[in-house]
Amino acid sequence: MNQGIQSVLRGAVELTLAQAQMPGAAIAICIEGKPSFTMGMGHQDLSQTIPLSIDASFYIYSVTKSLIAAAVLHQVSEGCLGLDAPIQDYWSDFPVATPITLRQILSHSSGLPDYGGLPAYNEAVKATPSAPWSPESFLEVASSRGLLFDPGQSWSYSNIGYLALKLLLEKVTGQPMQDHLDKLFLAPLGLKQTFVAASLDDITGLTPGYTSIFSDELEDMSQRYHPGWVSHGVVVSTAAELATMMHALITGHILDPTLVEQMAQPVHSLGPHPPLQNVGCGLGLFVDTASPYGRVAGHNGGGPGYSIAAFHFSALAGCPTTIAAATNREGDNVGVDVAYALARVLAEA
Repeated sequence: MNQGIQSVLRGAVELTLAQAQMPGAAIAICIEGKPSFTMGMGHQDLSQTIPLSIDASFYIYSVTKSLIAAAVLHQVSEGCLGLDAPIQDYWSDFPVATPITLRQILSHSSGLPDYGGLPAYNEAVKATPSAPWSPESFLEVASSRGLLFDPGQSWSYSNIGYLALKLLLEKVTGQPMQDHLDKLFLAPLGLKQTFVAASLDDITGLTPGYTSIFSDELEDMSQRYHPGWVSHGVVVSTAAELATMMHALITGHILDPTLVEQMAQPVHSLGPHPPLQNVGCGLGLFVDTASPYGRVAGHNGGGPGYSIAAFHFSALAGCPTTIAAATNREGDNVGVDVAYALARVLAEA
């Protein structure tokens, strides 16, 4: 990638960060399966004295769902799970009695509720950020609230659904999520900085991430916010390793391509969510079905301290390209805005 294009890419990121008042961002671009450009922009501290490292580590938040979905589909390919089988076939005392298929949970069409808007949850995160609810407490939300709608009849984003999938994997295989990640992604791709965070001791290397959830002032959450508050578990990674994983997944190097096609087949349409033109929800992936850059598939993530995105563009300037972006302050899909700002530059180059 020539210096002129690199300069324009930097300018696009700088403008997006300035508009969103972000301290910094790490980005990575993978073209035709090869790392083509990585960059740390801005600063890791609010006083703007320490540059943000090119290999800064972040919680990838809900991009973790794409990895959980890949692990579930791998078990489908092994004959251990059935996509259209009810979760109750494998988990007899699942806290909701109505049959819900794995496909419905993967596509957020299960009717399972979420906890993000619950006052009790938000008050608990603020009061005891280092002491998360147990998985049983998160599941209690599902059993006490019941289904939002009959499975398969509507759509509602559910972290609890992906908690159920993670626990199901553990029940069926006897292996934690880290083992599935190691087998499918980390060992084959030679990744060294990606892992499932389980405790505050695991995350001493997280880049500072700034949030206002604890007070009116921006504060670094990186050593305070326990990963267990992300009910389905949360992966720590770098922009470069995240781009590598998403590229390998979407291009059929992790799962059989027929399963990737099912992941990227929209089950429900969510309409336009700029910069995405028409968002469809597949199985652990969001898909932009009206993009000028070919089929776009990936996932975004956000939570205290970070905004993340990893998307694969099937025909960006004629090349399959994956872009990952991570900012070190929470924001309304700023990671997606950064990724698309880069995509626009590459499309016009």
